[in-house]
Amino acid sequence: MAMGRYFARQGWEVREADDGIAAQRLLDPQAGHWFDLVICDLRMPRFSGCDLFWWLAVHRPDAVARLVFSSGDLESPDSAKFLSEARRPVLPKPFDLGELTRIVKEISGPVHAA
Repeated sequence: MAMGRYFARQGWEVREADDGIAAQRLLDPQAGHWFDLVICDLRMPRFSGCDLFWWLAVHRPDAVARLVFSSGDLESPDSAKFLSEARRPVLPKPFDLGELTRIVKEISGPVHAA
């Protein structure tokens, strides 16, 4: 919710998903949504960030280039292996707004929707 408020204050349109299944529905090509940036927790109920990444690779490869992971679990071997394979930026939890801003600019450039 804090990230949503941060982006809204920046003038971005924000859509939030409560879990991985809801994120998958938002990102489904049939839903017709376009996102300039997708920030995804590595650990989500029902459909993890890893699951979402692999699903996007097949169904929305365009969105993979705009995907950023956020996690407080960077030390586990499974997480480290996945993140190494995925090669996507990571916001380690907890993070500050400066780090969030840096990664957003790196991924999205001058855009106005999330």
